[in-house]
Amino acid sequence: MIIRGSDVSGMDLDSPWLLEPGGRLLVNGVDVAPLVDAELNHRFPGRALRRATEPEGLRAAWYAVENAWAATLHRASTMPDSTVDASVAGEWSLAQTLRHLVMATDTWLGRAVFELENPYHPAGLPHDDSDTAAYDPAVFSQPHPSWDDVLAARAGRQQMVRDFLATVTTAELGQTRRNPHAPAHPETVLSCVQTILEEEWEHLRYAVRDLDILTSGSAG
Repeated sequence: MIIRGSDVSGMDLDSPWLLEPGGRLLVNGVDVAPLVDAELNHRFPGRALRRATEPEGLRAAWYAVENAWAATLHRASTMPDSTVDASVAGEWSLAQTLRHLVMATDTWLGRAVFELENPYHPAGLPHDDSDTAAYDPAVFSQPHPSWDDVLAARAGRQQMVRDFLATVTTAELGQTRRNPHAPAHPETVLSCVQTILEEEWEHLRYAVRDLDILTSGSAG
């Protein structure tokens, strides 16, 4: 897509795919994707580790994103109780975001890496797009779990990633797995772990953005 001779001042563009390797966005001939990526790394210390390729780097990456989430949840705990279920502009609430991350961990670690037939926690939240067809709706039998249940499910899945990374080897990271959304497409164990890290950081960004809006009282 090319836009020329248009006043785009004030445009709000949000595209996580833009920051994947090879992503480009030209503004007046300047590729701003690297600038955006660098700024997000500055705002979210530890985010730059998400593309680590070795066990030690991945362990450091997971430690960083866990700490970032812990700080965000602590912030939410100081806000009104209704905050965790508040939706901003129709987006997922904080509780729904954590439930989605439970599902994402189950998909990319439980289903893809561990090759479990039924990896999904009943409190998980599947995608609301065409990917939903990849899941059995009956699996997600807790459509409205309590906040405590959400936190428990989330903590369990975080521990699952932590335990896996504690012992994973370089050779294991290079092993081949099936893409959980497209089984004919091969993935490596490393790419599955990196996908989990991408999910974690992107949804943290959304959560922080929405908490900022809720704090300012300008939620739509």
